[in-house]
Amino acid sequence: MKTIKTHTGKIYVDSEKKLEFLTVGDYGKENNIKADFLGLTKEINGVANTEVDLSKKWVATISTQKGCPMKCKFCDVPRFGFHGNASLDELAYQIRTIIENESVLHTERFNVHLARMGEPTWNENVPSFALQLKSLVRKCGLMADTVHPVVSTMLPKANKRLKDFILTWCDIKNEFYHGEAGLQFSINSTDEAQRNELFDGKSLSLQEISALAKELPIPKGRKYTLNFPVTAQTILDAKELSSLFDKKKFIVKITPIHETSSAIENGFEVTGYSDYDVYRKFEQPLLEEGWDVIVFVPSKEEDSDRITCGNALISDKE
Repeated sequence: MKTIKTHTGKIYVDSEKKLEFLTVGDYGKENNIKADFLGLTKEINGVANTEVDLSKKWVATISTQKGCPMKCKFCDVPRFGFHGNASLDELAYQIRTIIENESVLHTERFNVHLARMGEPTWNENVPSFALQLKSLVRKCGLMADTVHPVVSTMLPKANKRLKDFILTWCDIKNEFYHGEAGLQFSINSTDEAQRNELFDGKSLSLQEISALAKELPIPKGRKYTLNFPVTAQTILDAKELSSLFDKKKFIVKITPIHETSSAIENGFEVTGYSDYDVYRKFEQPLLEEGWDVIVFVPSKEEDSDRITCGNALISDKE
């Protein structure tokens, strides 16, 4: 296994298991997040790379699949191919490796993002893994005040068990984690044609996602998230979003799309990291519509580290 050091953590590359996973610290929400509803009102015009403290917030991003069967046009993982789901043991292996290779014994917050390589809803081991995660973290020697797993899904229309998975995850979030877990829908655009282009026609339509969203229970703790990685071409109609989703259940998250090779080759105009103007044009109409909005801006170093999905494993393969 190869370990790649980054500005904020490490990428682990296991070519034999065909897995790639990431551990990073956090700059602090006051430094890279604008969220008026949380009292974070400062516009973020660039994020300075600073030392991170894993004892405050520690983020582990693990792969639920070995590659990915989705063909999203902004993602490099399809170049690696698809080699099946990560087993329950392999999901736990990623967490053990991350924790046991650090000297940190206590953290205030341990976030586990099921969002490295793969579409988590295709892997039926994921809910079982979430139910074991708290005890796994303790067994690895880490005392975490809060353990917070997050499922990020592209809502594949070919997955006949998608609704069952999502409803099961909502139950885990609301009951087992008492609200301290996340569910994120990758929406990316409110224009159907643009979404079909971004997701290669493999995601549910907006109307289908809206119908599914209506069946979700009111979230305990944090609301569910509608995620928009934006480019200069992104269509985000705030009124259209309001007609599709319930503000009592959802918040909106705006991030820049990463400068992946696929994003560049497919002509996406990456927004950049140093000018808030590109985010304001998306944020303001949403605020006027009454949405809770989080704008998350990474540092340029994080992108230059190639921390986006699959890049390290693909480079190792090549």
